[in-house]
Amino acid sequence: MIPSKAYGKAADCDLLIVGAGMVGAVLALACGQAGLRVIVVDSQISAPPPPGGYDLRVSAFTLASRAIFRNLGIWDDLVARRVCPFREMQVWDSRGSGAIHFDAADLGEAQLGYIIENAAIAHAAHAHISRLPTVRYLCPVDLVRLEVNDAGVTAVLSDGKPVTAGLVVGADGGRSQVRRLAGIDSRSGSYGQVAIVANVHTSVPHGEIARQVFLAGGPLAFLPLCDANLSSIVWSCDSGHATSLLGLEDTAFCRQLEEQFGDSLGRIGPVGARAAFPLGFAHADHYVATRVALVGDAAHRVHPLAGQGVNLGLLDAAALAEVTKNAFRCGRDIGAFGTLRRYERWRKGANFMMLEVTDAFKRVFGTDSPPVRAARNFGLTAADAIVPVKRLIMRRAVGLDGDLPPLARVTRAAD
Repeated sequence: MIPSKAYGKAADCDLLIVGAGMVGAVLALACGQAGLRVIVVDSQISAPPPPGGYDLRVSAFTLASRAIFRNLGIWDDLVARRVCPFREMQVWDSRGSGAIHFDAADLGEAQLGYIIENAAIAHAAHAHISRLPTVRYLCPVDLVRLEVNDAGVTAVLSDGKPVTAGLVVGADGGRSQVRRLAGIDSRSGSYGQVAIVANVHTSVPHGEIARQVFLAGGPLAFLPLCDANLSSIVWSCDSGHATSLLGLEDTAFCRQLEEQFGDSLGRIGPVGARAAFPLGFAHADHYVATRVALVGDAAHRVHPLAGQGVNLGLLDAAALAEVTKNAFRCGRDIGAFGTLRRYERWRKGANFMMLEVTDAFKRVFGTDSPPVRAARNFGLTAADAIVPVKRLIMRRAVGLDGDLPPLARVTRAAD
């Protein structure tokens, strides 16, 4: 990175966000609503979800994420399209008797979370952003170079045009160009697995219950969708096994699902299109540098077995928005390292803890060692029986506890 012109009124924007996906769009909306001048750049804007069938990519969103959507004004848009709540979650080990059951009623809540199409989140945020005079898009375009000093940052784009800003944010995914150009290293690795995703019909209604079984090769989750007999599956397995499963014709694939999952949802099939995504972990050594911040997958990636990845990214966006808005209102430099360190201290430890927990679960449930198998089954059963422990796990997982940004705090008035 080399010196650039100073940040000030002559800058093109206060905040330059690289990446227009869910996390980048939520950050742009939050900062734009606070009056900051925002420019969003991306190689493409994600297409809206299909008008009829479900998009392949769905996520389980926590109560904290719902609070973010409500506070930004996009929750009603999501509900108007399609949101499936889930009230319970059942988790069990296929190689033992260990199981745990979570119920929203134990928390005094109506739901544990919501299954929503990823594209619907970004599309709703973009629709609201389009009404803000302080936010604009430069798409399709790529980031080529960053020129930074203590006074400002210039982003040189693939169309040759420079954009000056007070702060550049990398919301550009696991292969973040912002992270690379800022010289921030990341500890990363592959699990040698892929996640197969598809939408499947079942003869028994899901009952708004999320289910996950730990198999020898990895977890298999059934996430309920709005059709009572339709679920989204996420099957994590070794790459070789995944290739075999993807090569099966539909009926044979459904029979494999039944064999591995059991009969709690009855007969499985038909199945829609299938896709696969590589699984790995990553954690950036730093979330910030002078005039640079990382959010979402640009800063961290976790195994999907706990369904926390996108929720962590949304909390990053909410926390960075809070730090940036406070500095902006007080007339402080939003890109100063001291300002950005508040964001890093807020989010890095919590994200690292979740990465370690999900990594440990993946390794513990990925072995057939008899002592480990016995210990994990005992642990599941004990956690299910010890109500205070289970409630503590639930409250943290759904976003009711922790050092949450104001945008993510659940209030009874909102419920």
